[in-house]
Amino acid sequence: MTIHKEGYKSIALATIIFIGLNLLFFWLFGASLLWLCISFFVITLGLVLFVVSFFRIPTRKLTISNGQIISPADGKVVVIEEAFDDEYFKKKMLQVSVFMSPLNVHVNRNPIDGDIVYNKYHKGKYLVAWNPKSSTENERHSIVIKNGNTEILVKQIAGAVARRIINYLEVGSKVKQTYEYGFIKFGSRVDLLLPIGTKINVGINEVVQGGVTVLATL
Repeated sequence: MTIHKEGYKSIALATIIFIGLNLLFFWLFGASLLWLCISFFVITLGLVLFVVSFFRIPTRKLTISNGQIISPADGKVVVIEEAFDDEYFKKKMLQVSVFMSPLNVHVNRNPIDGDIVYNKYHKGKYLVAWNPKSSTENERHSIVIKNGNTEILVKQIAGAVARRIINYLEVGSKVKQTYEYGFIKFGSRVDLLLPIGTKINVGINEVVQGGVTVLATL
């Protein structure tokens, strides 16, 4: 396991706050309320470790497979349905959505090989990620990957807790399946818009792993 570069500042800040608060606590109460200081130390250490876990990158055997769409995120499948896309395709597409809790790995990975033909950031609200309106009203960042005659849209969506979406791609980039393309700090949701008729390999509420689980077959 490694730590993602996006976490260095957050982990450093959390560690500094942890050390400062505990030094202050022990200085004020160490002589009279040692049990309270120890309890405070354990609780704040747990919070620091929780922050570290947000930015972990576990070691995995990634799935590389032409003709298959690999999950771009860790989490739970919360939507499989036809939905009209008014952003890029202007027609009905098959939507598959993966909800990322604060406990999940937050790295986002390319679901297929291809060329980036669309890349756009949208300002928006911070509705809870499982709200259906979050797909179109929340802060989000959309990309479209084209592979041959197939185009799929991948949308990073902010939520009530996740307030920062990071996307490393630009139009014209060539991407490789399972390679990292972005990061959502502290969870949220990723939507995929696929061609109607795509075979879905997962079910509602199924837990998936980014870069590993086959979501669909073209």
